[in-house]
Amino acid sequence: MVRIDRVVTRGGDGGETSLGDGTRLRKDAPRIEAIGAVDETNATIGLLRASLDPADAATQAALARIQNDLFDLGADLAVPGAGGARLRMSAGPVARLEAEVTAMNAALPPLTSFILPGGSRAAATAHLARTVARRAERALVRLAAEAAVTPEAIHYLNRLSDHLFVLTRVLNRNGADDVLWVPGANR
Repeated sequence: MVRIDRVVTRGGDGGETSLGDGTRLRKDAPRIEAIGAVDETNATIGLLRASLDPADAATQAALARIQNDLFDLGADLAVPGAGGARLRMSAGPVARLEAEVTAMNAALPPLTSFILPGGSRAAATAHLARTVARRAERALVRLAAEAAVTPEAIHYLNRLSDHLFVLTRVLNRNGADDVLWVPGANR
């Protein structure tokens, strides 16, 4: 179990921070950028959960699982290297997201246009979370260009953005309140 006795340590005052294995990195290092982007994704999922109807237990539970997965992903990134009992992303959470996307999408009408972020407050918040997840994915891909990254971590973020996109449609009354893009509407 994690125990945090002190929050203010002054260890980062010089522009560096520590990884889970004690390694010190600059706060603008690609690994730290990726960890931060995953944390930001998690925070936007928290904002999304706060905007949902508390009675929507199924969506709340799915998003709670996703938040826990994102913490696991951050733990994976915080301790680079192979082996041991280190927490690593696996195919299980990726498969779960795919199954949830398939189930949600089955009840939706086909798309006839791109969708603009909007509709209900919850759907707009899910759109925000989707774009933040895409940014985290890009940060992870940048990191993977120079260091080993668990492949399932990238897969997870890719599926998460798909999940959040389909969820926006569900939250917009199964697509009825989607805001459709009208190409060239304001020319």
